[in-house]
Amino acid sequence: MKLDKRIIPLAIGGLGIGTTEFTVMGLLPDIARSLQISIPEAGHLISAYALGVVIGAPILIGYSVKFPPKKVLIVLMMIFTLFNGLSAVAPGYYTMLVIRFLSGLPHGAFFGVGTVVAARMAGKGKEAFYISLMFTGLTIANLAMVPLVTYIGHVFHWRWYFAIVAVIGLFALLFLKLWLPVLDSNQDTHFMEELKFLRKKQAWFVLMITAIGFGGLFTWFSYITPLMTVISGIKESQMAYVMILAGGGMVVGNLVGGYLSDRLSPEKTCALLLLLMMISLAGVFFLSEYKNVSLALTFICGALSMSVAAPINIMMMKAAPKSEMMAAAFMQAAFNIANAMGAFLGGIPLEKGYPFNYPSLVGVGMTLIGLIIALRYKSLYGSQAVEKEEVSIESF
Repeated sequence: MKLDKRIIPLAIGGLGIGTTEFTVMGLLPDIARSLQISIPEAGHLISAYALGVVIGAPILIGYSVKFPPKKVLIVLMMIFTLFNGLSAVAPGYYTMLVIRFLSGLPHGAFFGVGTVVAARMAGKGKEAFYISLMFTGLTIANLAMVPLVTYIGHVFHWRWYFAIVAVIGLFALLFLKLWLPVLDSNQDTHFMEELKFLRKKQAWFVLMITAIGFGGLFTWFSYITPLMTVISGIKESQMAYVMILAGGGMVVGNLVGGYLSDRLSPEKTCALLLLLMMISLAGVFFLSEYKNVSLALTFICGALSMSVAAPINIMMMKAAPKSEMMAAAFMQAAFNIANAMGAFLGGIPLEKGYPFNYPSLVGVGMTLIGLIIALRYKSLYGSQAVEKEEVSIESF
């Protein structure tokens, strides 16, 4: 099948976003040493970026829905590129915190607009395939770019990480300009119209599952480098290979999650995967001192981190059929609330002097809460519940 070059700019944008979001986890010790801060304080840089995503996604989407999507995506990528470039030269910790927050602002909006653009460019029946092609950039980031940039940042200097992301952003801008078609804007909508889906409890259930359930995995992923080096005995110079292992798990998990979601209901798949997340994080807590087991759990947790993406997004599409762009942006916001909560809550036991396997114990509790919410969602909005509701209406 011939690749449609129009989708490539969106994939490159996803590559840059994935690289900047996930590489920082592997370079936390390097950043902490350079800025003369603790590792938990360096973890706040993750939270600052995630907070930028949460705030920027709905605001930037809300005020850009009437502008042509191509222009919106170019502006968003310009903001992304500028502030990642500034991250490479930020002089101190507090300046870096502010810049990382600003770097996160266009993240969710880019994927929100990009999701709708990808679907509009696709032929009938190929919408999901085109959307998956856009997210290929994010997958490649986790499989290849994150380990590569982690290695470069560790061997040379962590500031090269942000410089490389800025270069990727420049390429994304170039190809957005050259290859992305000009599409009409939606003049029949406005900010408040796009937000109407938030009136539904169903949408809030999905957002809470994402923010809390995914947050459990980020307690593990945010501190993966000190976990593997201090607890599991992996050398810092080998962390790039560990990140490749996690990235490979993400690729496999993305495919498995889609496969399961097609054969089970999205609601069942989501609950099952959250249960497996909880078990895996418990395994990290109890078994990370065994190197080979820890490496296996790295692959498994990586797989589970992406496996929920397909079913949870289908659940949100059901909850917001007329506000896809804003709903996609809110999903990114929820995902990054998970990122921020995981990094922050996972850092609490570290600040109190507990070992680096303890963040995953916090993750077990967060994932359990996500599972409980998912089971409640299934009982209210699952396919069987909907069928019963339709039967009762027909009987009435």
